[in-house]
Amino acid sequence: MCGIVGFVGSEQAAPILLDGLERLEYRGYDSAGIAVISDDKKIIVKKAKGRLNVLRDMINGGKSIAGTIGIGHTRWATHGEPNDINAHPHLSGDGKIAVVHNGIIENYVELRDFLISQGYTFKSETDTEVVAQLIAFYYAECGNALEAVFRVLRRIEGAYALGILCIDEPEHFIAARKDAPLLIGYGEGCNFIASDVTAIIKHTRDVSYMEDGEVAVISADKVQFYNAMEQPIEKAHNTIDWDVSAAEKGGYAHFMLKEIMEQPEAIRKTAFSRIRDNRIVFEDLKFTAEQIKDVSRIFIIACGSSYHVGVVGKYNLERLMRKPVEVCLASEFRYCDPLVDDKSLVIVISQSGETLDTMAALREAKARGAYILSIVNVVGSSIARESDDVLYTWAGPEIAVATTKAYSTQLILLDMLGLYFADALGKVSKDQYDDIIEQILCLPDKMEQMLEDIEDIKHFASNYFNQNSVFFIGRNLDYAMGLEGSLKLKEISYIHSEAYASGELKHGTISLIEDGTLVIALGTYEPLFDKAMSNVVEVQARGADVLALTIENNVAEMKKTVENVISVPETHTILQPSLGVVPLQLFAYYVALLRGCDIDKPRNLAKSVTVE
Repeated sequence: MCGIVGFVGSEQAAPILLDGLERLEYRGYDSAGIAVISDDKKIIVKKAKGRLNVLRDMINGGKSIAGTIGIGHTRWATHGEPNDINAHPHLSGDGKIAVVHNGIIENYVELRDFLISQGYTFKSETDTEVVAQLIAFYYAECGNALEAVFRVLRRIEGAYALGILCIDEPEHFIAARKDAPLLIGYGEGCNFIASDVTAIIKHTRDVSYMEDGEVAVISADKVQFYNAMEQPIEKAHNTIDWDVSAAEKGGYAHFMLKEIMEQPEAIRKTAFSRIRDNRIVFEDLKFTAEQIKDVSRIFIIACGSSYHVGVVGKYNLERLMRKPVEVCLASEFRYCDPLVDDKSLVIVISQSGETLDTMAALREAKARGAYILSIVNVVGSSIARESDDVLYTWAGPEIAVATTKAYSTQLILLDMLGLYFADALGKVSKDQYDDIIEQILCLPDKMEQMLEDIEDIKHFASNYFNQNSVFFIGRNLDYAMGLEGSLKLKEISYIHSEAYASGELKHGTISLIEDGTLVIALGTYEPLFDKAMSNVVEVQARGADVLALTIENNVAEMKKTVENVISVPETHTILQPSLGVVPLQLFAYYVALLRGCDIDKPRNLAKSVTVE
């Protein structure tokens, strides 16, 4: 959530800042703004509540603001309601300092009271204005912006990624980071900061990732880094290897639809390079076969869709490895005094690699002696850097807030990891192993087959888009898959939706079923198909309108009970959710489309959640 971009060079800054903010819209926001040091040495701030187009129209696409250095921000409200005043950037009272900020300053009330006692006044309700005013306070004492920033960082508590302008030092701006993502981009005669590489990929592929406690001074021809001890340091450069077109719609109406269609190729990239001679090979994995034998318990830690990957993973890893697996919501993990020790393997899953709750849980597990293996998409992200081991999904940029291809690549990678460990433990036969590998290699082709004919899904979406409440039911892996299908629907269509284990219906939930209630019955898990059918009969008897999902071999049997059926190709049982989730994604997409929703940027949601 929230996005930062900064630029210094010879070109006009405002249009570049607007372009960068547009590429960060997917992160979720409710206001946007920029600050530019003008040619006559004034800080010009323009900001507005609402979508970026409001700001763009206000400043004529950036043409009305002249200046070659500036910072920009898209804000997702935490302190103070979404409005023009609380939007970033924030200025100090004397107009000398401008600040953009991602994160939360936990002791801002104490600092605000101190500044008020010193005669400072505040216009906004935000913690960020406190940062701007505090920098101004120390700048008045020392006359050096960098020193003032260091003094402020010693006093503030919490998470921050900061971009800072000082009117008296118009040749550079300052960046600082702790527990919130921030990177530096190197251009020809210009340099950038950004909270996400998508903001600047149009201009450069050469970046450095800032670490916690680091500060950078960025001018057009130089970037100087400082560590937490305020000593100058050198930083490694990284090359972004995906094409800018990957962050564009490519003819699709929405990024979400594009990313659904990209899933077969994404799975190929994730899986195929790790299979050689029909064996799974994790070249970069340091965790050994001997170590997995000593593990007493596996924890999977994640949030949102990544948590749902973990629920599927619990079923599959326990079935394959015969070791206990516990799936934990990252936001709850460190508050439950978890039973983690040096015999624990903790698998951390995050698309962005910057999710703050997940990072905090990682640190808690690490402090208790666990071995941390992360599954992330973003190379060099904070979670990747703080883990003992990391497996990258290589899904490429995912712009839509509602994840699709990141979910699918996390899922296949976790399945492969389970099979890899099961083989090391001697818990899977050669025939089983070979069969699963063969089916993994067939998975993208089967997915492409499904995506070539989606007319039935469009038809069912047109029948059901006006529902007020939808229930997903299933057993075992179908229940786990239903969690994600339900989340997709509620995320982008705003329809109330819940997923339940079918066997739990009679323990309370069935009281909510009435005439016309849509129940999406999942019957792709072959071992429990008959039991799933009995639950379908239960909800139909109470007036439910049932839409069923099953494998092709069971369509005829399903249609004996349910009129409306979607089918998916059959694959190995543990891989079936990889195929089954696709029509659920498409159903959610077309329902949201028919309801006129903002599919790529659903209300109140953010792509990367960097506050707790």
